[in-house]
Amino acid sequence: MKNIFNAEVTQEIIERINTLNPDSLALWGKMSVSQMLAHCNVTYDMIFDGKYKKVSGLKKLIIRTFIKPIVVSEKPFKRNSPTSGYFRMREEKDFDAEKKRLLDYLVKTQKLGANYFDNRESVSFGKLSSKEWNTIFYKHLNHHLNQFGV
Repeated sequence: MKNIFNAEVTQEIIERINTLNPDSLALWGKMSVSQMLAHCNVTYDMIFDGKYKKVSGLKKLIIRTFIKPIVVSEKPFKRNSPTSGYFRMREEKDFDAEKKRLLDYLVKTQKLGANYFDNRESVSFGKLSSKEWNTIFYKHLNHHLNQFGV
């Protein structure tokens, strides 16, 4: 797994994002490119904005038992895998705004570095190691950039 906290890897992801345009088409799935960018931003919104509530109760148990191992493993996501409610994009989004937000989040994440994320709490998965955060960040972005052929 590439290390998103490494400046060269972050730059590689940024260059891939910069090849997208509002008319980029997905090779699979239902999201438009602007919806995909907004979808990718949710991960960072959860960390930096605090607008999402932590999961609790039975939902917490289910997510941490069944979903977390899939998300934090290095095994790539399958095409057309289901996503949770927070990540579903039903409305069209502003391509330029979502792209800028994602690029800003990537730079911020890389600058904060792995130590900032080590043992940091996820709203869905509880405390994660910096390695698990890296896997979430890189694997998710790589999956969706591949979805759009970049």
